Amino acid sequence: MEDNNLKNHNAEEQEITVERKLIELYTLQQVDSKIDKIRIIRGELPLEVQDLEDEIAGMETRITKFNEELEKFAKDIADYKNKIKEATSLIKKYEEQQNNVRNNREYESLTKEIEYQSLDIQLCEKRINDFTKKSEMLKISLSETNARLEERKGDLELKKGELSSIVEETEKEEQELMVRSQESEQLIEERLLTAYKRIRKNARNGLAVVKIERDACGGCYNKIPPQHQLDIRMHKKIIVCEYCGRILIDQDIVDMYHNESQD
Repeated sequence: MEDNNLKNHNAEEQEITVERKLIELYTLQQVDSKIDKIRIIRGELPLEVQDLEDEIAGMETRITKFNEELEKFAKDIADYKNKIKEATSLIKKYEEQQNNVRNNREYESLTKEIEYQSLDIQLCEKRINDFTKKSEMLKISLSETNARLEERKGDLELKKGELSSIVEETEKEEQELMVRSQESEQLIEERLLTAYKRIRKNARNGLAVVKIERDACGGCYNKIPPQHQLDIRMHKKIIVCEYCGRILIDQDIVDMYHNESQD
């Protein structure tokens, strides 16, 4: 009689032990999932900040190039204006010389020089006109880029402020969760903890412990055979999904976790 009572007692102790393991595993999963969420939120913002910084750097480079082109256009326009002055001066000189020529050959030669300088003036004026139009278009682009740059700088300051605020708000929470995670890990045997971490590492969403939902695994959504569901509800052994390898629990374990969390 005493032997039977001892066996029953051992069986109950084993049941409680496995149940406790499942509760601790689910507790650890909940804590680790919260840490994951914090890191995901914080992980996206630095990328957004980096993208904005890269975009701003690109626009600043573009603005520098625009200004360099505008300076070149201004120099070219000034050079062509000087050429026009020189050509105009030469025309005046040649016209004066025509008044003192000794024969037709000299007159025709000076006339050709005047025509050549006149054509050169027309070419210079055309180039000045072209460069002036290009400068005006470039100034419009420069103005638009400057406006866009100021806008993106404003966005960057907002994102940096948001990131700083989130880091400040979540840093303490993350540290507290890390301590809770370590405390939960100490309550789980090494072999089981190693398996949990391996499953978490391979799982896309970091879920190693999942609840049965509508007769299916809460991780991969494959159907779980009725006998396996019964075994899971018995809490007598750790059962994993035969498809994805995640540790399976039932609603009772979830309820126990919530009841203990509220205490």
